[in-house]
Amino acid sequence: MNQEQFKELTGLYKVPVYWDRRYTKNLDQLSKPIYTVALESDVEIVLRDGCKIYCDVYHPAEIERAPALIAWSAYGKEMQAMRHGPLPGKSNYFDHSLEAGDMDFYVQRGYTFIIPNPRGIGKSEGEFYGIYNPQEQEDVYDVVEWAGTECKWGDGKVALHGYSYFGIIQPLVAALQPPHLTCIMPLSYTDDYYQHGHYGGVANTYMNMYWELCPSNNPVPWTLHEEGEEQTKERIAQAQEDPDIAINSFFNKIFTTWPPKYHTFYLDYLIHPNEDDFWKARSMKYKYDKLTVPTYFKCGWAPTGRWSAPVFNAMNSQDTKCYKRCGVMEGYNGMELPYRFMDEECLRWYDHWLKGIDTGITEEPPMKLNIIGRGYRYEHEYPLARTDWKKLYLHTFHQLRWEPPVEGKLPPDSFTHRPPHITTEVETLCYRTDRLSQPTEFTGPIELHLFAAIDAPDANIIVKLWQITAGGTRMPVCRTGQLKCSYPLDEEQSQIGRPVHDYSKRVPITPGEIREYVIEVNPIGMVFPAGSSIELEIKAMDNFEHQDGAWEGKMSHLGPIPSCNTVNYKIYRDADYPSYILLPYIPYPPAENWLQPVCDDNIVIGGSGKGATH
Repeated sequence: MNQEQFKELTGLYKVPVYWDRRYTKNLDQLSKPIYTVALESDVEIVLRDGCKIYCDVYHPAEIERAPALIAWSAYGKEMQAMRHGPLPGKSNYFDHSLEAGDMDFYVQRGYTFIIPNPRGIGKSEGEFYGIYNPQEQEDVYDVVEWAGTECKWGDGKVALHGYSYFGIIQPLVAALQPPHLTCIMPLSYTDDYYQHGHYGGVANTYMNMYWELCPSNNPVPWTLHEEGEEQTKERIAQAQEDPDIAINSFFNKIFTTWPPKYHTFYLDYLIHPNEDDFWKARSMKYKYDKLTVPTYFKCGWAPTGRWSAPVFNAMNSQDTKCYKRCGVMEGYNGMELPYRFMDEECLRWYDHWLKGIDTGITEEPPMKLNIIGRGYRYEHEYPLARTDWKKLYLHTFHQLRWEPPVEGKLPPDSFTHRPPHITTEVETLCYRTDRLSQPTEFTGPIELHLFAAIDAPDANIIVKLWQITAGGTRMPVCRTGQLKCSYPLDEEQSQIGRPVHDYSKRVPITPGEIREYVIEVNPIGMVFPAGSSIELEIKAMDNFEHQDGAWEGKMSHLGPIPSCNTVNYKIYRDADYPSYILLPYIPYPPAENWLQPVCDDNIVIGGSGKGATH
C-alpha cells in the first residue's frame, strides 16, 4: 500500500510512524472526516451538590448522537479552540495549557467533544480547590454520567481524552468507576503526584506555573477547605520555618495573603512538604485496584520531569483489573501544541472501544517504544527481560569506566554549593566515558549509587546524564535525577533500577559521615552512536537561566528549590567506596520486534531490525 492508496482508503492525510502493518486492520472502516463541526457554547451541567458548571460541546452537525470524548482541565475551555498554527516550546506564544487536542479532528470523524470549565473556573460556579483534588475527581464523574445519560449529542458511550493535566485526571476519575465510562487514554501521566512536584523529595518551582494557567474566579486552598483556618495557619507557620522557603520573597507573598486567594494551589504545595494524605488523594499508585476500564497509557521519554516511570509502574501493577497497554512514543525534540501527534492512534483506540470497529490495536504487543536513534519497537515487559545491567564506575580524573576502581583510601572529589542569593555560579562535577566503539543501546530504569559526605544535616543532590556527540556537542539524555538526602531508602520496596524512599519523614544526616545515596534517574530508551560518550553531571542545584533585565517568570524556571546555605560535598569513588551509575544495556533485539511500516513507498517508515529511523 502506498501513501495515495492509504489516503483513498481511510480519508486520512497522515500515516503515523507508530503504526505497524501487521496489526493495523480494517482501515476502510476507520472513522473518516465526513462531518462538519457544530458548537454549543456554555451548556449547563448541574453537579450532584447543585453547583452549576458550563461546558462547550463540539458535535457532528449531520448526526444527532455520537460517542462522547470529555477533555477536562482547569485551564479554561474557550482557549482550547484557539488556532494560530502549531506552536513549539521555543515560541513566545507557546502555552502549555493548550492540551485538549484537536477537537475538529474527532468531531469530523463522528465524535462529540466536550470541554467543561470545572467549578470555580471561568463562568462556572463554586470554589476552585486546585488541580486533581478529590472534589474535582467527583465532578468529572458527574460530567461523565451527564454525557452518558443527559447530553443530547451523546450516544451513551463516553471516554476521557487529552494531554498532561487532561491525561493525569483520567485514571483518578476511572478509579471512581462511573458506569458510562467506556475507556480512557491518558496521553501524559503520573501516578505519584508527590514525586511529580517533589522528585526525590526536592521541592520544585515547577508547580508555580499553575496560578497563571488556571483562570479561577474563586480559588480556595484545599487545606483551608478540608482542614479549616486554624490548621492552615499552623501549616503556613511551619513552612515559614524552613530556611530554604523563608528566604524567598515570592513564597512570602503567598504566605502573607489572608484570606489565602493568591496562588492557592502552590500554597497547598508548599505547606505539604512530605508525602501525606494531600498527595495520596491525587496519586493513582494507591488506586490501581479500582481501575477497571480499558486504558492506554502514553508518554514520551522525559529528559526533565518524571513522566515515563509512572507509565511503566502502571503496566507493572498487579492490582489493575483492566486491559492495558502503553506507548512511549516521542523523543527529545519537544512537542507542538495544540497536540496532534497521537491523533491517529487515539482514533484507532476510540473506534475500537466506542464504535466497535476492530482496528487491531488490542492485538499489538502491550508496549510500543520509540527507541531514540533507532526506531519504534514492541516489547512485552519492563524492565526488558534481556537487560544486561551494567555498572559505570566513577574514577579519578573525572572518568567513567566499566571497570571498578582497584585502589582504596583515595582523596575524594568535591564541590561547593553556594545559594542563589549570593551568587549565580553553580559548581558541578562531571564524569565522562571514553568514546563508544560501537552503537550501544540503553533502555530502561537507571539509578546512581553515590558515596558522599556532606557537611550539613540535609542537602540536595541533582543528577543529569548527557550524550557527548562525536563532534563534541553536549546533548541531554536525562536532566532529572535528584534526592533530598534526609529521606531514608526503603530497601524492601526498592527494585533494581527503581529505588524507593520513605518521603513521609526526614531523618537528618550526620555531617561529614560517608553515606551511600541511591538516586533514581529518569528511564531512557536510546542508542548511543559509535564515537559518542556518556557524561554524568552531579550538583546541588539547577542552573538558573538568568538574563540581564529579565525579571518575570524566574520562579517557574528555578526548578529544584536550592538550599539557602553554603554546603560542601565530598564525592568518593575508589575501591572502598565504589560509586557507580547502573545502566540497562540491551543486546541486539529480535528483528520481529521492530515495527513494520504501513506504507511501502518510503514516505514513512517505522523502524526495522537494521536500525532504520524516521
